[in-house]
Amino acid sequence: MHELSLCDDLMSQVLALAEQHKAQAVDSITVKIGALSGVEPMLLESAFAISRVGTIAEAAQLILEPVPVRVHCDSCGVEAEAHANRLICPGCRSPDTRLLSGDELILARVELDTPN
Repeated sequence: MHELSLCDDLMSQVLALAEQHKAQAVDSITVKIGALSGVEPMLLESAFAISRVGTIAEAAQLILEPVPVRVHCDSCGVEAEAHANRLICPGCRSPDTRLLSGDELILARVELDTPN
């Protein structure tokens, strides 16, 4: 389960941000995740439950925002959403496409509880 090592890396980033801003707690963590990222969202949530134990993020909510798979067609120039298992142009049906999004795993937002 590589999601646990990914979550450990994620928590390292979050805890560094919390320390930098002198946070008392981490309220939420938002992660953008593409269907082609190789990460299973349910396993990431389970790994997060393990990784946050004993940290100031112990009560934090993990918010997963899906990122659509988008391609650019080199044949007709169309940019559009595509199916994860079928990266063909939805316009001209050409397989000559380039992936624009859908393979990312990005720490998008961290909400911290900081002293006033």
